[in-house]
Amino acid sequence: MFLTVEFIHEMSGFLFNYLSFPVAFFSIFFYLLAVMGIFSKEEKSKYPARSIIWPSITLQIPTFNEPVAVRCAKSCLKMDYPKDKFQIIIGDDSKNPEISKMIADFAKKHKDKILVTQRGNNDGFKPGNLNYMLKYSKGEIIVIFDSDFVPNKDFLKRVVRPFVEDKKVGCVQAKWSFLNENTNYISKLSTTLLLFYYNLVVPINKKLGVPFMFGSGEAVRKDLLLELGGWKEGSLTEDTDFSFKALKNGHKIVYLNDLKVKGEVPHTLKGLIKQQKRWAYGNTKAFLDHSKAIFFGPFSFLQKLMMTYTMSVGYLSTFLLLSFLITGTIFFFSQPPAPIDIVKFLTQTSKMFLITSGFLVGGTVALFKERKLGILRPAMTALLTTGILVSVGVCIGFFKALLGKKMEWSAIEKEGNLNAMTKI
Repeated sequence: MFLTVEFIHEMSGFLFNYLSFPVAFFSIFFYLLAVMGIFSKEEKSKYPARSIIWPSITLQIPTFNEPVAVRCAKSCLKMDYPKDKFQIIIGDDSKNPEISKMIADFAKKHKDKILVTQRGNNDGFKPGNLNYMLKYSKGEIIVIFDSDFVPNKDFLKRVVRPFVEDKKVGCVQAKWSFLNENTNYISKLSTTLLLFYYNLVVPINKKLGVPFMFGSGEAVRKDLLLELGGWKEGSLTEDTDFSFKALKNGHKIVYLNDLKVKGEVPHTLKGLIKQQKRWAYGNTKAFLDHSKAIFFGPFSFLQKLMMTYTMSVGYLSTFLLLSFLITGTIFFFSQPPAPIDIVKFLTQTSKMFLITSGFLVGGTVALFKERKLGILRPAMTALLTTGILVSVGVCIGFFKALLGKKMEWSAIEKEGNLNAMTKI
């Protein structure tokens, strides 16, 4: 028979050894990110706290069957921004009439500040909703919050200053922090994955002048949105797509690492897989759509390198690492029975750890910078167990994008929604 145990053992061994080289390369890259993260210092905003003429703002809260949008709107109402200078729009795409009624009843109590828009469908997903709200947005600056976010009252004044100080600024992004990081192992893993990106990758993109927006806690000039044709409808990562278009057209994106806005992280395995698969698909799709402009556009080599990593190659590293672990496991368990060689076992195990531990070290540094080392052990436990399933989800999203397959947007279960539903 062709697929004998000996053949499987030999092939898995060959693939395992072959994959060790690209895996080691990415691990070294993660080590470098970790070292740079240790020595980098977070820059504080350099915008003076002087009196300015505040521009008009529209706060947009897109929502789809999410009663937690009311919590977000309540926080927005507490903003210390001039009351006559901002409006709040809740874009309600909900199919659940009870949730829509809850949102509408709340808005009626604040009809002078809150407008609810309804399309009757979810066509184009979130970016379709954002474009629809844009028709009713009166502000010069559009500020977007996902429904599970809870901004502080000084958020608007701080996020607006870069626009006032520099007319070339087209977009501003605040740093995310988290409301529910300590819920369980999954939420701690979700937090670690995001902090790896925010504390190790984003600072490099910022220094190179090519930071990307995150989709929430972001602000964009309305005239820039109109100039670039709005958000790409149907995109699963409209923030990445628009960020690149803004950068390509010479507009600045400012990342304020000292302005934080809290939101929720996935707290279920299903939710985390959905999130990571969606981001892998959307970012890779955006990379493919703009690859020509990335490689031949007005960017430096380092800018092109980091944009390529951020939008696609980072997901390739997940596939390589997952393949490395699978082939290594098959190779180990398919070998002929023999006495255990402890020295060889320990040597090989140590080698595997060194080759694959770059992300673990980077994650540790990211948590250290946020003073969250307390979640390191449960986060790493989740990474080495359920994290494998998350990696499979990432690979599915990545290859679907590469193969030109379609992928639908799907909502992620949020704790805030569960709490709000009990009040309906």
